[in-house]
Amino acid sequence: MTSIRFITALVCILLGILLISGPALLAQDDSSNVQAQSEGGQGVILRVDGAIGPATLDYLRRSISNAGDDNQHLIIIEMDTPGGLVDTTREINKAILSSRVPVVVYVSPSGSRAASAGTFIMYASHVAAMAPATSLGAATPVQIGGAPMDPEDAEEENGEEDAPEPQGDAERKAINDAVSYIRSLAEQRGRNADWAERAVREAATLNSREALEENVIDIVATDLDDLLSQVHGMEVDTEVGTIRLNTENLSLERQDPDWRTELLSVLTNPTVAYLLMLIGIYGLIFEGYNPGAIVPGVVGAICLLLALFAFQVLPVNYAGFALIALGLALIISEAFVPSFGILGIGGLISFVIGSIILMDTDVPGFGIPLPLIATVSIIGGLLTFSIIGFALRARQSPVVSGHEEMIGLIATAREDFTESGQIWVRSEIWRGRSSRPVSKGDKLRVVDIDGLVLQVEPLDNEDQN
Repeated sequence: MTSIRFITALVCILLGILLISGPALLAQDDSSNVQAQSEGGQGVILRVDGAIGPATLDYLRRSISNAGDDNQHLIIIEMDTPGGLVDTTREINKAILSSRVPVVVYVSPSGSRAASAGTFIMYASHVAAMAPATSLGAATPVQIGGAPMDPEDAEEENGEEDAPEPQGDAERKAINDAVSYIRSLAEQRGRNADWAERAVREAATLNSREALEENVIDIVATDLDDLLSQVHGMEVDTEVGTIRLNTENLSLERQDPDWRTELLSVLTNPTVAYLLMLIGIYGLIFEGYNPGAIVPGVVGAICLLLALFAFQVLPVNYAGFALIALGLALIISEAFVPSFGILGIGGLISFVIGSIILMDTDVPGFGIPLPLIATVSIIGGLLTFSIIGFALRARQSPVVSGHEEMIGLIATAREDFTESGQIWVRSEIWRGRSSRPVSKGDKLRVVDIDGLVLQVEPLDNEDQN
């Protein structure tokens, strides 16, 4: 009986403890899901200017990874971009989505934009912010679909407000894939997914005020201090869980691209890669025609390898690369195998077509400037027509050496002979053969060559005079 009473009393005590401490424990569990940052700490500012390409990816990916290793509190990416490559943008977003440090994408200063690829990166960020008088949108994938049609033009053309349907399976696939991707980013960050789809399908754009009203961005901030003030206390979902931002007394440090990123930026510039390819091909061709020159071969090999490295990370059409190489080879061949323009003109046409289709994208900043193609083509054309002119002049010039040059020369007999004997031609002694008797001192004309014997015939008295 005593044991039953003891057990009953113990159960009652335990129930009382749970009833008293239960709400506190539940509150503690709820709060443990949100990690509050400590006051102070370090943050990093990254800057993205211009088209987004392989160099931008290297810069952002390494900086985001280093910020996580260094226990930074915040990453701010200041952005002003017209767009960039699709694959590069996806890799940047992967780095942002997997970041252990909250990433704020801030379109600034005033007058900047986050167009095309920049819009995708804005949607992937933990906090999206814009300065006044900035814009974002126009996210249609132009590398397949071409430049997006203006919505007003589309309305006039179709007589309705709906955007024009994509033409072709490839364009439709690219746009649908982009729509699905940006909607998934919008849903993950709790932003306006419908407008994101319009930005892809209709190339819709918004300014900073409209973007805030449409729930496309989180903040409109006039400067960095205003930005830090507004993000203070915000909760964001990161790879390591929900974090409550504490930007009070946050120390920010600007991190510029290092030498590796700068070198990659130069090499992956389409214009630089194009020129490196030309130098490399010309160098190897000259080395092939002049074995042992060494310098053209070494310089050409280095430049060609650097160009191939750049083409590996750029959207290159290798059919264009092959046409350029063929064109240059034909132009050079014209100098060694004169075809009176056939090889040279064919090579020039091949070179121009290959240069135009070399870059398989219409993304701003990733095409080869047409003036550069025109300049190089004009130089190649001048070289071709110079070779053709030399060939035509050589064809019309008299022969000055070889078998043909001897025919018609005037010789002098050094002795009397009936069939063959010594003759004097251009200060040289030859053996001559004649069908008529020859006297010493007679003038003879060379009519043919048989090995080292010249066939001659005596000149008439009138010709000798």
